[in-house]
Amino acid sequence: MRPNIVTEAGVQTRVNQWWNAIPFLTSSVVVVCGIIYLICLLTGYDSFYEVCFLPSAIISRFQVYRFYTAIIFHGSLLHVLFNMMALVPMGSELERIMGSVRLLYLTFLLATTNAILHLLIASLAGYNPFYQYDHIMNECAIGFSGILFSMIVIETSLSGVTSRSVFGLFNVPAKLYPWILLVVFQLLMTNVSLLGHLCGILSGFSYSYGLFNFLMPGSSFFTTIESASWMSSFIRRPKFIMCTGGNPSSYIPTYSVQNTTSSGFSTGNAWRSLSSWLPQREASNQSSEDSRFPGRGRTLSTARDPTAPTGETDPNLHARLLEDSSSPDRLSDATVTTTAEPRQVPVANTAVLPQSQAQGRVAAPEEQIQKLVAMGFDRTQVEVALAAADDDLTVAVEILMSQQA
Repeated sequence: MRPNIVTEAGVQTRVNQWWNAIPFLTSSVVVVCGIIYLICLLTGYDSFYEVCFLPSAIISRFQVYRFYTAIIFHGSLLHVLFNMMALVPMGSELERIMGSVRLLYLTFLLATTNAILHLLIASLAGYNPFYQYDHIMNECAIGFSGILFSMIVIETSLSGVTSRSVFGLFNVPAKLYPWILLVVFQLLMTNVSLLGHLCGILSGFSYSYGLFNFLMPGSSFFTTIESASWMSSFIRRPKFIMCTGGNPSSYIPTYSVQNTTSSGFSTGNAWRSLSSWLPQREASNQSSEDSRFPGRGRTLSTARDPTAPTGETDPNLHARLLEDSSSPDRLSDATVTTTAEPRQVPVANTAVLPQSQAQGRVAAPEEQIQKLVAMGFDRTQVEVALAAADDDLTVAVEILMSQQA
C-alpha cells in the first residue's frame, strides 16, 4: 500500500494563492503602479518634474492633475516595491470592510485632501511675511506613501488596539504609531517628503474623527454605481467586494465622544490584521456561496412559544442539535429561544452551538459591548456578533457592518 505523502505547495502556487487573496481594487492599484514604473523604466522616462506634486506649478499654472498623477508614479524600484507591499495588507483589510467602490472613492478623497493640505502648508511656508521657505514651493513629490499614511491612521483607529509594533522591534501607543513612523522614515531615508507624509497623517485623522463625513455619500450612491451596466464586468470578478456593509452614512466606525477608549491589545487581533490577506482554506458545506459576498450567512429566528414560561428553552432543541450534529451533510437551522421579543437576527457564517456549550460560554465583556453600541450598532446584534467572533472585536465589527445594507 502506498504511504501517504504530504508535500508542500510550490513557490508559484503560493504566489498565486497570495495574489488571488488580494481584493480587486488593492490588486488593481498594485498592477497600475507596477506597469507605470515598468514603462518608465523601459522607455527611459525620468521627467517626473512634469507629473509630480509641485506646489509652485499648481498655483501658477493651475495644474490640478498633479493631485492624482503624483501618487501613481515612483522614482525607483525600491520605492514602488516598498509602497505596494505596505499597501497590500492595509488596502486589503479596508477593502473587505468598506467594499471596492467605496474604498476607491475614499482613495480619491484622501488624494485630494492630502494635496490641498500640502498646498496650503507649502503656501504658508513659502509666502509668509516673516521668513519665506522657497524650497518647499519647489519640492517635487511623487509616490503612494501619502495615501498609505492616511490608511495607517484609519486602520489603526478601526482596529481599536492600544499599541503597535514598529518593525517588530518595539511597541508604541497606537495613537503615536503614525507619528513614530513619520520620524523613523525621515531619519533613515533620504529624499523623503516630510510634508507629503505629514499631510497624509492629518487627512487620516480628519477622516477618523468624522471631519469628512459630509463628503462621504450614502450607501445608495455606491449601490447605484454597482448596479450600473458598465460595472457588470467588474462585479463579476471573484475578487470584487460589494458595498453591502457599513452604516447609513457609509463610513467606518470612528472616534466619537462616546468612543474614546481603545480596547485592550490582543495577539489574535494583531495576527488577524497581519494575516488577513494571506491564503486561507475554509471548510464549508455551502459550496454554492458567492465569493463576492463575504459574510452573508443564515438568519436564526428568535421566535418563541408565547405560552412557554420565561427562561424555559425549547425541550426539542437539544435533541434536534444532537441529531443534526451526527449528520455532517446538513447544517441545522434550529430555532433559538430567547426572552426578548421576536426578531430576525442575522449571523454571518456561524454554526449553532450545542446547548451544553452555549450554557458554559462566558458572556462578552461589557466594555466591548458598550464600545460597539457607542458606534451605533444594536445591542442585541452586538452580543450575537461578539458570540460569533469569540469576543474578537475586529471580527465582530466586520460581522456587524456586513449585516447592514
